[in-house]
Amino acid sequence: MTLAEARWPEGGDGPPPPVPGFVHSTFAPLVVAVAERCLRRRYGSGPLPAGNRTAVVLVSASGDRASAAHVRATVAAGGRVGPLFFFQSVPNSVAGHVAARWGLDGPVVCLSPTGDPWAEGAAEADLLLYDGDAAQALLVLIEQAPDGTPGEATAVLLGEGTRQ
Repeated sequence: MTLAEARWPEGGDGPPPPVPGFVHSTFAPLVVAVAERCLRRRYGSGPLPAGNRTAVVLVSASGDRASAAHVRATVAAGGRVGPLFFFQSVPNSVAGHVAARWGLDGPVVCLSPTGDPWAEGAAEADLLLYDGDAAQALLVLIEQAPDGTPGEATAVLLGEGTRQ
């Protein structure tokens, strides 16, 4: 059952706002913006009460393209890679950031799909719900545009009863 849904961009959105601790790329800001938009549509403001068992499932085939390109170029030029890039190079870091800000206390899972991103993400969320690991799951699908623009993201909050 879909409890809430959001997209970025919607209705004239520009770039997502920056997120402290994440640099250079729009990947983390895009994840945070769409996740918060979705959660606000269901809950208003956060954090959620303890024991909410809300999982985060982040799905991206390409990951943080901009950060990866920056690190590649810096290393190729013999430069020093900043320490924040080691932190943000793992998609779990932004998923954990969302979970911490909203008090989501379920599992955090990141997937790089080989097939349909929605189908693979929804299957993972469904498994977490079906097995009882989570009461609801925030599914975030994100792809950065290859041309350096922010890209697009969708967030869907799924509750128990999603099994087809």
